[in-house]
Amino acid sequence: MKLLNVVDTSWLFVESRATPMHIGTLSIFALPEGAHDEFVQQTVALLRDTRTFASPWNLKLNDGALVTSIPRWVEDDDIDMDYHFRHSALPKPGGERELGVLVSRLHSHQLDLNRPPWEVHLIEGLAGNRMALYTKMHHSIVDGGSGVRLLSRMYSTDPDARQMLPPWSIPPSREPRKAAARVLSPRALFEMARSGGKSGVALLRALRRWVESTRDEGSNLKVPFTARRSALNSRIKGSARRFATQQYDLGEIKALARAADCTLNDIVLYLCGTALRRFLKESDRLTDAPLTAGIPVDVRPADDEGVGNALSFMIASLGTDIDDPLVRLAAIKASTREGKELLQSLPRSALTPYMMMIMAPYMVQMMTGIGASTRPVFNIIISNVAGPRRPLYFNGARLAALYPVSLLTHGAALNITCLSYADTLNFGFTGCRDSLPHMQRLAVYTGEALAELAAVLRPA
Repeated sequence: MKLLNVVDTSWLFVESRATPMHIGTLSIFALPEGAHDEFVQQTVALLRDTRTFASPWNLKLNDGALVTSIPRWVEDDDIDMDYHFRHSALPKPGGERELGVLVSRLHSHQLDLNRPPWEVHLIEGLAGNRMALYTKMHHSIVDGGSGVRLLSRMYSTDPDARQMLPPWSIPPSREPRKAAARVLSPRALFEMARSGGKSGVALLRALRRWVESTRDEGSNLKVPFTARRSALNSRIKGSARRFATQQYDLGEIKALARAADCTLNDIVLYLCGTALRRFLKESDRLTDAPLTAGIPVDVRPADDEGVGNALSFMIASLGTDIDDPLVRLAAIKASTREGKELLQSLPRSALTPYMMMIMAPYMVQMMTGIGASTRPVFNIIISNVAGPRRPLYFNGARLAALYPVSLLTHGAALNITCLSYADTLNFGFTGCRDSLPHMQRLAVYTGEALAELAAVLRPA
């Protein structure tokens, strides 16, 4: 048995029919050249018939979790593949719109938390001799980064590799370290106490900087509850979702970041902020104060494939109140710089408590359902997840695109997550179908924002 930590348990408490707490990934494959009609059927048979399970795919919640006992992960010896793996088909030739509609519908349904909390859907019928794999897992068992690493177990960099297994049958490349039972020496106890003391002092300093920033009009540091309510902070009206995607050349975005002397993540925030400014302005819902983004920061070591979440957090301005593109980008740069400086000033032991300082009120809003009726902690979550750096294959099928699909809560009707893969940056837009009509326009607007910024920064 493995106890869930506070962060992982909170995702279970927030779970409801209108706000299911699972995250997903949409993988699109180009079939091998000359692949025959049976290729997809053979892949379906392979996935359905492979019934050996590695962690965390074989874990489920203990009986009575959240009702009569403390939540724990326990191993399930009787996994029903007819529930966990499903085969779907689009009417040929299926396009991006039809695929988005299907994924939106699949993502709208809750997972059965009496079983291991995951589903995998293979989707055939895509135009251009392609197929897709949509995977969803509960946020209590993975975060965005660890979810990508879990799926990456099934891939190879060799296009000629065959006899490859699905991710649930491949054990972690590195087993989680187990703490050895030992009697702590007085010196060890002193070091633990000193570490806890350093964390407490660092958190008090961070809190003091929060207070000072609210009093200093020249400060670029964004802190919780300084954002105005916007159309993004409406109540989730039902479980129905909309999902849209965009794929951009990673090299082009990096070149723009160099030209603007900023980070790749600053460019991502600029594209999102510019698209949101246009989207809200069209419906006369743009606030005169800048929208703010909550940005998860992955603090998990690169070789850690453990269960659960390993995140910290910062808040940054999206510059949506600024008309000039370069001034807007400068405001975003200044905001992220101060946020990162504060985060980097904290010892590692304080990163999770710092995240809880930000996320605790956010979790309270989610669990009580008051997020849509109070001032938001921030307006939107925007994540940028690092994915595989080299082109990948599964039994000869080339992974052409990798899109993240995220979750929504009351007061957070839109989520934007980016995932880098090989030489591409893949945007996934997840929104409430009823709270944000025409949300798909945002995907188009990010592309136009990219072209506008390129014309300004690199006119030649």
